[in-house]
Amino acid sequence: MNIDKIMDKTLVYYNQNAEMFTQNTINVDFKLIQENFLRMLPACSNILDFGCGSGRDTKYFLSQGHSVTATDGSEELCKLAGKYTGIPVKQMLFQDLDEKDTYDAIWACSSILHLPYRELKPVLKKMAQALKENGIVYTSFKYGTFEGERNGRYFTDMTEEKFENLLQEIEVFHIEEQWVTSDARPDRGDEKWLNLILRKN
Repeated sequence: MNIDKIMDKTLVYYNQNAEMFTQNTINVDFKLIQENFLRMLPACSNILDFGCGSGRDTKYFLSQGHSVTATDGSEELCKLAGKYTGIPVKQMLFQDLDEKDTYDAIWACSSILHLPYRELKPVLKKMAQALKENGIVYTSFKYGTFEGERNGRYFTDMTEEKFENLLQEIEVFHIEEQWVTSDARPDRGDEKWLNLILRKN
């Protein structure tokens, strides 16, 4: 399994389908989960939107008075999200995160699920390093045990047990909250998602 080829194929998908992906996600009502995340944070927090996609969540967090650093691996999504949010969006792969004690929280909504399971371990450790003491992460994965290519992109799906095993291997986070939801997009309600809020150990 060549990680570079896997990531390249997923990025090619997003670069080629950036407009369609943005149209399909930018107006999805995510307010309940956004507010659940923000209620755990102090006012004027410093948030990393890690794989920001359309910029939907970045724009909302900015509107609530927070400082947001937005990143995405797709050059085309960075351009669209930058226009939508009004802030520069940094093109960056997840593996390139290299900050320490910088953020109050990291929002990784439907993003790091594109990493192979073995790549999730070092990336989660980097995320923990980038957080301040007691910082939190919101992340989400398609629900299940599948890992591999689906619709032109690589996915690592998660169940509660599978994710708990992953955390035990890396020992940098504990689970603050977890819950399963249906997909928020129209006509996708039969898809299930595992939602997690993690706290830095």
